[in-house]
Amino acid sequence: MLHYNTYEHSTSDQWITFVHGAGGSSSIWFKQLRVFKAHFNVLLLDLRGHGRSKPSLKDSFTEDYTFDVITEDILQVMDHCNIKSSHFVGISLGTILIRNLAENYPERVESMIMGGAIMRMNVRSRFLIKMGMIFKSVVPYMFLYKLFAFVIMPRKNHKKSRNLFVNEAKKLYQKEFIRWFRLTSEIKPLLSLFRQKPVDIPSIYIMGEQDYLFLPAIEKLTKAHKKAQLFVVQNCGHVVNVDQPQVFNQQAINFIKGL
Repeated sequence: MLHYNTYEHSTSDQWITFVHGAGGSSSIWFKQLRVFKAHFNVLLLDLRGHGRSKPSLKDSFTEDYTFDVITEDILQVMDHCNIKSSHFVGISLGTILIRNLAENYPERVESMIMGGAIMRMNVRSRFLIKMGMIFKSVVPYMFLYKLFAFVIMPRKNHKKSRNLFVNEAKKLYQKEFIRWFRLTSEIKPLLSLFRQKPVDIPSIYIMGEQDYLFLPAIEKLTKAHKKAQLFVVQNCGHVVNVDQPQVFNQQAINFIKGL
């Protein structure tokens, strides 16, 4: 089972589950934890191979890393904690997992707060992934990760987010990084499904105005999906919960309380 921590509120019966992105861990939510646990029950978890969810011996002999398998990991923790349904807060690749969970188990998802959401890969990001697939076995994974981090978060005011994710990624093993990188092979059809098929679940996309790789697709999606809202954070890059935590927290909590 994934490593997790729960923080139970004395009166609230609502749960908030935080899902980090590839290369991160539950520690990236340090600017959200104190604020959210003052209002709700909170579940923090580390995705497989990340943070304190170290690869098991069984994982070492399997290549069975798919979005469905990793989504089931999250459900296993929820079941273990007797959490029937939850609001979900995700960042970057974590938003794909949340959206996949909503697709397969909509009764478990109260709402979705999607920060730095990925719903389409543009030409630049597809080229980056293709180069990564070619060189992933011959180039040290940290070189690739630093390159990706710089392309996604290139500006001076993104430095804090960039460094945070690079430092977290150093805790991954090379083999684990390659397993996660292979997930990109199934991203395109999955994202196409998500764009074409709205879910009947309240959603808000909180995006940085400088998230040039992913914001345009979210602007288009939220115009087409009736249950989806968009809030654009000024002077902010891809990792909105780190770049502008106060704005992110306020928008997310107001959204949940307004349902």
